[in-house]
Amino acid sequence: MVCLGNICRSPLAEGILSSKLPKERFFIDSAGTGNWHEGESPDLRSIAIAQKKGIDISKQKAKHFTTKTFEDFDHIFVMDRSNLKNVLALAPNEKAKEKVQMILDTQFPNKQKEVPDPYYGTEKDFEEVYDMLDEVCNLLVKKMI
Repeated sequence: MVCLGNICRSPLAEGILSSKLPKERFFIDSAGTGNWHEGESPDLRSIAIAQKKGIDISKQKAKHFTTKTFEDFDHIFVMDRSNLKNVLALAPNEKAKEKVQMILDTQFPNKQKEVPDPYYGTEKDFEEVYDMLDEVCNLLVKKMI
């Protein structure tokens, strides 16, 4: 799961999908295309909405997406077109590029719908992002299991 700073959307997506898939079969992680939050916990509003829904993301730490990330994961889901552009620019080859997709393409194929960044928004914006990610993660689970 990839967003800009790895403190709002991607930690939520990581937590949501991790809560729905068997941990012994799947490793879910998240990262940001920017490195300015590296090592920090998720945004308190992301932690709060996840906690409200029964998911603890408080121990996650922001990571920076690098070329090595392509080696470690079979699927790379990005939150918006900017993330898509930045991740694809790091792809070492076509095989790596094939791993990348906008997360909402699972629900809305070829529409390039984005998960909005709630960072400058309100608690309601974080709730809407959570609900959006929860819905698409349900679809991902059906595809993966």
